[in-house]
Amino acid sequence: MSTPLGPVSVVIPAFNEEGAVSDEIRTVREALTAAGVEHEIVVVDDGSSDATARRAADAGATVLRHVENRGYGASLKGGIGAARHDIICITDADGTYPPDQIVELLRLLDTADMAVGARTGRHVRIPLIRRPAKWMLGWLANRIAGRKIPDLNSGLRAFRREVATQYFTVLSNRFSFTTTITLAYLADDYRVAYHPINYYARIGRAKITPKHFMEFMILVLRLAMLFQPLRVFLPLSLGLIGLGVLKMISDIVAFALLNNDALTGMMLHPVLSTSSALLLLMGVQMLFAGLMADGVIRRIAQQGRTLVPSRALVTEMVIAAPATPTGERLPAASR
Repeated sequence: MSTPLGPVSVVIPAFNEEGAVSDEIRTVREALTAAGVEHEIVVVDDGSSDATARRAADAGATVLRHVENRGYGASLKGGIGAARHDIICITDADGTYPPDQIVELLRLLDTADMAVGARTGRHVRIPLIRRPAKWMLGWLANRIAGRKIPDLNSGLRAFRREVATQYFTVLSNRFSFTTTITLAYLADDYRVAYHPINYYARIGRAKITPKHFMEFMILVLRLAMLFQPLRVFLPLSLGLIGLGVLKMISDIVAFALLNNDALTGMMLHPVLSTSSALLLLMGVQMLFAGLMADGVIRRIAQQGRTLVPSRALVTEMVIAAPATPTGERLPAASR
């Protein structure tokens, strides 16, 4: 049976969003009030130079202010830390995410540790200039996570604070907060559920630019090293060894074509090139480095890292039928 929804704290980071923040707060409140969900709305003004904080306060939100711009992730950390409720929902202040889907995400938390609004609905307005980078980043993350991730960095998601805060030391203070927390949950076998949503054109000026792509890529690789190092080292190792074997075969074939008595020549003269030997050596070294890193991480996890238990469990009670004196089970209708 589904548990009652809420109470929930909705955390909204905002930086120069005076044109949209009031409507965002209003639509979030309307959606949660209509569903009977107890809630609070916390807006974190990240050093805005406009009237964002005043508009948010006038709309009835609790407003936290950074004196200077500290970043998307830092705003979320501050808002999550100041929230009154354990269930947290994050969304953006620019009108891109549908607030009416927050209730659906809260329902998914019955059997999940995090519920994410995946931007795969009928109306998705992601700028064309960001789509190639988004696809490449998603492909890399899928390889590292070992599963398909419908939306790696969606800004609309719900989760329990006690699970998220254990990753605060590795969560970025910048735009990659959502990317980091997704991979961290998946790497530690928490259940992440996805719900398709629409994604609309933003109100105001975009904050993410193409220069952030390399930051995201480096971050994904860094997370892989922290949680699943073999998923980085093993493909690199096999790739280098494969290239080394191909170069070795090429060296042997070339030597055989240039020498009439190739078999004797191979016993008396060097055949393999320096490049083939280096590729094979680098591949083997990469494999051992990955195995060592994986072993160290698992050893550390066994000794001192205790994760918050997953809530993604469904318990069903099965009552056995009483036995007859002969040891047979009575049918349900006879009980």
